[in-house]
Amino acid sequence: MSKDAVDTAQAATRTAAAQAPADAGDVGYSKDLKARHVNMIAIGGAIGTGLFLGAGGRLHNAGPALALAYLVCGIFAFFVVRALGELVLYRPSSGSFVSYAREFLGEKGAYVAGWMYFLNWSTTGIADITAIALYTHYWSMFTSIPQWTLALIALAVVLAVNLISVRIFGEMEFWFAIIKVATLVGFMLIGIFLLATQHKVDGRTPGLSVVSDHGGVLPHGLMPVVLVMQGVIFAYAALELVGVAAGETAEPEKVVPRAVNSIMWRVGLFYVGSVVLLALLLPGSVYSADQSPFVTVLSKIGVPGAGDVMNLVVLTAAMSSLNSGLYSTGRILRSMAVAGSAPRFTARMNRSQVPYGGILLTCAVCVLGVGLNYLMPSQAFEIVLNVASLGIISTWVIIMLCHLVFVRRAKAGLVDRPAFRLRFSPATEIATIAFLLVCLGMMWNDPEVGRKTLLLIPVIAATLVAGWFAVRRRVSQATDKELSQLTK
Repeated sequence: MSKDAVDTAQAATRTAAAQAPADAGDVGYSKDLKARHVNMIAIGGAIGTGLFLGAGGRLHNAGPALALAYLVCGIFAFFVVRALGELVLYRPSSGSFVSYAREFLGEKGAYVAGWMYFLNWSTTGIADITAIALYTHYWSMFTSIPQWTLALIALAVVLAVNLISVRIFGEMEFWFAIIKVATLVGFMLIGIFLLATQHKVDGRTPGLSVVSDHGGVLPHGLMPVVLVMQGVIFAYAALELVGVAAGETAEPEKVVPRAVNSIMWRVGLFYVGSVVLLALLLPGSVYSADQSPFVTVLSKIGVPGAGDVMNLVVLTAAMSSLNSGLYSTGRILRSMAVAGSAPRFTARMNRSQVPYGGILLTCAVCVLGVGLNYLMPSQAFEIVLNVASLGIISTWVIIMLCHLVFVRRAKAGLVDRPAFRLRFSPATEIATIAFLLVCLGMMWNDPEVGRKTLLLIPVIAATLVAGWFAVRRRVSQATDKELSQLTK
């Protein structure tokens, strides 16, 4: 694209943003996130424990077809982020999709979006501190320390980082992402070398024969592949962080398109490429949910210290996820608090322009997770992981609904779409929503965990309804106040 074309696209984006309504919750933030921070936040959101740890158990259950599951889910995840990216360029906001839900779906839509996102990240935070404690116990020097103590220490460290400044958060995420990318690139180079030289792995010659000799691409049939979809979607959770981070960068019209467009090839390279390599090196039956698949391969070829290195990486991934969760919920809750649908104290900011009230509320829920680690250390991770999946799916569905309404208003001439767009609307949004709902429904086929998770939906719905009746007067007052200020 020529420089003139780029300048024209950016001018169109600024025009669209100028016409968009402002969100009172965006006032007061610094713009200290740089392009490299946002790019690495995008990478960090796409690469986490879902790949480093979760791929092992999924390969065991689904076989090599897991690569196809990652590809399919990755395509729909890209649609979600592309839709969010268009909304960001229409109107950058730290309230992100909650702010867009308020504009396009009304206050009730924003209320549901915000609290489901809070449910997602607060329970994910519990899963993260649980994972951190479990990973730390890998080293003998920490085994004597109770799991709940390690969980509390991890929470305290990440809380301190988030409260200092957004720049420190960005730097921490930048280096977390560097570690994850470097590890994946290193493993892929080793895997390619093993394939090219036909070096035996655990007594087997790597290649297509490893797949064909152990049941083919679908060794257990199609249903196991379908059932792992929910877990694969969880692996992509946090991609929407790009939208939140855009509210604290000085030039979102330049930064966001690059970050969003790069997600697709990173997904293809890191997720699909890694799983294909793993499947070509060892049969799925060798991998397990208890060990990182990368450690499994490296230990089979006798790489010293492989377990220590990968354990450090998955520990980093969990710390990154916890860090991101506190960051994003702090901003989302502030946007909601200004509109009256969250506690007033979550709108407060410190001298470093960090919304500490919302961050502390998320931390309070995570402290309950420390208690869960004390009472049920062996079950804490699975319990909260499945509750978080409900929040992820609902968040992505709401983003696509917002985009549908946005495009409809653009066709009616009420708003202007930026040059950076999600293509083939409304077919893309409808297909994505249908896919996400099918994945949700498929959880019923898992009686151990998935079915119990689905039975929580009526409980969550009843809680949201009760909460709305508790805050609706305050929401109405906040709306009236905003309208009166606009008419002055």
